[in-house]
Amino acid sequence: MILGVISDTHGLLCLPSMDLLHGSDHILHAGDIGNPEILTRLATIAPVTAVRGNIDKGAWAEKLPRTEVYEADGMSIYLLHTIDDLDLKPEVAGFAAVVYGHSHVPKIETRNGVLYFNPGSAGPRRFNLPVTVGKLILENGEVKAEIIHLAI
Repeated sequence: MILGVISDTHGLLCLPSMDLLHGSDHILHAGDIGNPEILTRLATIAPVTAVRGNIDKGAWAEKLPRTEVYEADGMSIYLLHTIDDLDLKPEVAGFAAVVYGHSHVPKIETRNGVLYFNPGSAGPRRFNLPVTVGKLILENGEVKAEIIHLAI
């Protein structure tokens, strides 16, 4: 199973991001969506699970949870926007991965047997950080992560 992972779109969903997410079985958006139209456009590719980020305001955003658990292929993935808001021990709770955003810095790290994955920012370029999306591949009880840099 392939999960497309995106975060910090800040109201901008460029065509290269959309192209890279094609082929995903499901898409996870780790917040700072910026505009509900982003979720509508992503849903044309695959079903979407999204959480609210700190810039997501208004009635549409209030419908989004702050955290979410996505389950597939016998694995659980914890989704939130800001890693500092993590209020549980993923390894104790049995999560295979924690997906987050906020920092705009793409990161793949394993701690205590749990994958921590930040796909970076797919929205407007900020500072000197790259524009990126990510993929999680769930296979044979394992989760593997990949960060994809957009050439924009």
